[in-house]
Amino acid sequence: MFTTLATIWVLHVAAMMSPGANVLLVSQLAASDHSANALRAALGITVGAAIWSVSAVLGVNAVFSAFPSLRLGLQVVGGVYLLWVASRLWRASGPELGGAGASMSGWSAFRRGFLTNITNPKSALFFGSVFAASFPHAPSHTLQAAAVLMIVGNALLWHTLLAYLFSRQRVRQAYARGKTGANRVAGLLLGTMGVGLLAATAREARG
Repeated sequence: MFTTLATIWVLHVAAMMSPGANVLLVSQLAASDHSANALRAALGITVGAAIWSVSAVLGVNAVFSAFPSLRLGLQVVGGVYLLWVASRLWRASGPELGGAGASMSGWSAFRRGFLTNITNPKSALFFGSVFAASFPHAPSHTLQAAAVLMIVGNALLWHTLLAYLFSRQRVRQAYARGKTGANRVAGLLLGTMGVGLLAATAREARG
């Protein structure tokens, strides 16, 4: 049991630390002087991770294999959502993520974090394959529950740490000096992810 949990922990930490939509969202909110909303977005991402991990334990990869159109549909939704966030970032004239700024409610920040993770193809890939494949044949309910709790703890700690680090004064000052460029770089990265995801989905659907 310990070996399996250690393996899942290492794989999940590595997956979270690689740059992606979740990291961009939390760091952008925190650096734009909205640390409270960054924490709420981190909580939304964590709830998304909880749903993905529970789904994996219940056999979401088998569902995707039996109904590939569901996975392709999720990828399309994820790609379109990333393009929408990217367009908001590109048009933003101030430091606020997507131009929402201080007007973004706590619920909106939480929802954005949740939607970013739940439609993230990186999450689908990790939990539908790597996470599920890390379990032994016929794992115990105790092991499955422990793995889900560990995933939730990992996600909450990592994204909370990101919110803290990017809300530091030096980071905020650096961000304020180049806020338009930073928004556009983040928008370009997210847009590239969205276009790449939609293109890959189209190729897979044709194939």
